[in-house]
Amino acid sequence: MKELYTRALSGFIYVCILIGSILLHKYSFLAVFFIFSLICLYEFQRLIHFKKVFLYIILVAGFAATHFIKIPLSITWSFLFISLFVQLLLLKDLLFIRIIPMFEKKKYIVSIFYLISCFFFLTLIPFDQFRNYQPIYLIGLLVLIWVNDSFAYLTGKNFGKHKLYSKISPKKTIEGFIGGFIAAIIGGILISYFSKSLSLLHWIAIASIVSIFGTIGDLIQSKFKRQAGVKDSGKIMPGHGGIFDRLDSILYASPFVFLYLQIITYVS
Repeated sequence: MKELYTRALSGFIYVCILIGSILLHKYSFLAVFFIFSLICLYEFQRLIHFKKVFLYIILVAGFAATHFIKIPLSITWSFLFISLFVQLLLLKDLLFIRIIPMFEKKKYIVSIFYLISCFFFLTLIPFDQFRNYQPIYLIGLLVLIWVNDSFAYLTGKNFGKHKLYSKISPKKTIEGFIGGFIAAIIGGILISYFSKSLSLLHWIAIASIVSIFGTIGDLIQSKFKRQAGVKDSGKIMPGHGGIFDRLDSILYASPFVFLYLQIITYVS
């Protein structure tokens, strides 16, 4: 019971920090997510046994350039497509390779274009093409992730019979994934109704992206942890593990959500 209370309390504090920083101001949001990005990079480096200070320099410089310097659109799009390509390569490794080969050059590529770049695109999501801050987009994204994960767990625990990918995550089931997906769609419908930020179809599309790619991101991180022989990426959140454990789904999904938002912006 004590462990349950500890988990609930640390989760509550985590949610308050996230939502509070997003709602307070764009700079409080950027500050909190910058700190989280540093922690996640540290935790990820421990998983892949790759301690390089140079990666922190890239993270700091890239974060500053992303939000305080006007970067040419061509560079942003190039970086996005490289990141998406690396994400899909990791999906291939998840599905078809028993152990992800992590030689030094690949560790650099994955660290930059998987973890670091995902933070860049995640923190760009609440800004429109005119750099106006729209927190509802990120809050909606977080809510969809939490709804998907919660209902995937509840559905899987009560009705799960068919394993989703037992070699990596024995507790995940197909029934759980379907339950999380349906709940995320309903969440998208409710966000559309109450926020009036995007159309109903757009929020349903984003909910679908979040559910599918969020689940993939969780499985990829589980594979990294399994290869490292650890249960959690860190211990900063009692009962939950590390910050990377909490953000793995939304990080993997964020470049795909960002791409979708850019497409509908240019089409409309």
